[in-house]
Amino acid sequence: MPATAGLTGEWAEPRFRAPDQAVPQDWPKLATHLAGHGHHLDTTQGPRQFAGGFGNLNYLLTIDGAPWVLRRPPLGPIPPGANDMAREHLVLTRLSPRLPLVPKPLHFSADIAVLGAPFLIMEYRPGLVIGGDLPDGLDSSAVGPALSEQLVRFLADLHAIPPASVGLETFAKPDGFLARAVAGWTKRAAIALDGAEPKALGEIVSWLRERPVPVGAVTLLHNDFKLDNLVLDPATLAPVAVLDWDMGSRGDPLFDVGTTLSYWTEPGDPPCMHRIHQMPTARPGFWTRQQALAHYARLTGRDVTQFKFYRVLTLFKLAVVFLQIDARKRTGGPVDARLASLAGVGEELLEFTVDAIRRQDT
Repeated sequence: MPATAGLTGEWAEPRFRAPDQAVPQDWPKLATHLAGHGHHLDTTQGPRQFAGGFGNLNYLLTIDGAPWVLRRPPLGPIPPGANDMAREHLVLTRLSPRLPLVPKPLHFSADIAVLGAPFLIMEYRPGLVIGGDLPDGLDSSAVGPALSEQLVRFLADLHAIPPASVGLETFAKPDGFLARAVAGWTKRAAIALDGAEPKALGEIVSWLRERPVPVGAVTLLHNDFKLDNLVLDPATLAPVAVLDWDMGSRGDPLFDVGTTLSYWTEPGDPPCMHRIHQMPTARPGFWTRQQALAHYARLTGRDVTQFKFYRVLTLFKLAVVFLQIDARKRTGGPVDARLASLAGVGEELLEFTVDAIRRQDT
């Protein structure tokens, strides 16, 4: 990693929501629950909610004298397959002994009487989390190549682990994984659009249905891996943890790669990709999507000649996620205020998906 790393100050410290903006939890009830399992929750220091993320709610707690992280789903209805704390707990339990970047779990509870939803408590790995912007003091030309390589290498390392070697040989349902993804995201789009059907949606769905579904390997998948799920050492930018395993599964590894690249913005992308502001990859120094895919192919030896199918499907999936957010707003459901500026971006992403269909490259 370039010597220009070495961040100090506010970027090197965890960021928390202000107390009046935090989503409250019933900490006395949690303390009673944990005491029944032999753990002491220190409520005198006050659990604090981390500021990042738009999905699960994350809090820093002190349990048995040490820092831990509590994760629970957001308030309101949960999309099928998302925010699954039981799934995440299983993945952390099985993967943490094998992959050092996976935090160890401490406790899981499915009892919604405690906090109103299932929750898990896991190891706290302090470090730097980079979202859509690079911290002040980091030169993208210097750190971009290394951060790009770290993202791709982690996927290659994860996909190289035989599921049976960590007791996950029966985890999830890999048979028909891609066909189910096409059907599932098509259904979610129809529900989110509530009778409206942009021309782009029909073109995307027709294209996906008319193409033969690729037959790939079956590996462990993260299913939502991007830069802000990689915790970094502020001094060296070396990875210290990978977070957000609640959508982990088994399936085609190129779907995982496609998901990561769906967030991977390039300078020439349309405004919608810059608006969602997921990773700073449009800055000088970061690899292009093609470079990232080529490196993954070198690391794994996988055939990526059919990658366009995965590119279209995962970009479609991203568009539907934002369509669902707009639908939640229309029906009065809870929506993070930080998403207010992204109204309409889902339909713009549908158009970008059509563009990906028509392009010769991926």
